[in-house]
Amino acid sequence: MTYTSVLIVGAGSGLSASLARAFAKAGLRLALAARSTDDLAALAQEAGAKTYACDAGERAQVDGLFGALDADGFAPDVVVYNASYRTRGPIAELDPDEVEQSLRVSAFGGFLVAQAAVRRMLPRAHGAILFTGASASVKGYAQSAAFAMGKFALRGLAQALARELHPKGIHVAHFVIDGGIRSARRTEPADQPGSLIDPDAIAESYVHVLRQPRSAWTHEIELRPWVERF
Repeated sequence: MTYTSVLIVGAGSGLSASLARAFAKAGLRLALAARSTDDLAALAQEAGAKTYACDAGERAQVDGLFGALDADGFAPDVVVYNASYRTRGPIAELDPDEVEQSLRVSAFGGFLVAQAAVRRMLPRAHGAILFTGASASVKGYAQSAAFAMGKFALRGLAQALARELHPKGIHVAHFVIDGGIRSARRTEPADQPGSLIDPDAIAESYVHVLRQPRSAWTHEIELRPWVERF
């Protein structure tokens, strides 16, 4: 692996925790960013990471995050965008402010973080930006318009950046997580074994993508349980 340090934006107890452990095991230094860092202490200690407070949908806070990283001498050559915001309901009843927030965090925040990261990666012609997508990245579900808009936009951003940045030495990949992720709060029903994705297994795929030779880079990977219909 040619990478040395990773920033995870949208860190928490779910998939991002598995990512942090997998990256730490692979020998990368870690920084974790989230709107609130109150619940990150245990994970940060386990992974040897420093934490930063940042609302990814706010330009000033993203600028502040990367400024703080610069001041700390931490130059991530891998950035994972794992932040999202979901609001559900019939289109006629959706709160426009909530929809705007969903778009701001799920999509605009991805742009802000990617832009700040790329400005630091381009002089070195080296880096990787990994975006976490969802089933909603490719399928718009009923009563999930806001989430679909945000995830579709994030996927479009990833496609555009891959075409622009791959020739400049920056690997951009988008991960479609097409299925529910197993957690302490979300377990598989007894009659549906294997219906949820193990977050540690997802994390293995992120590490695998980072290890790809540049002669065979992937731009998008879909991950789903073997029983999932698609």
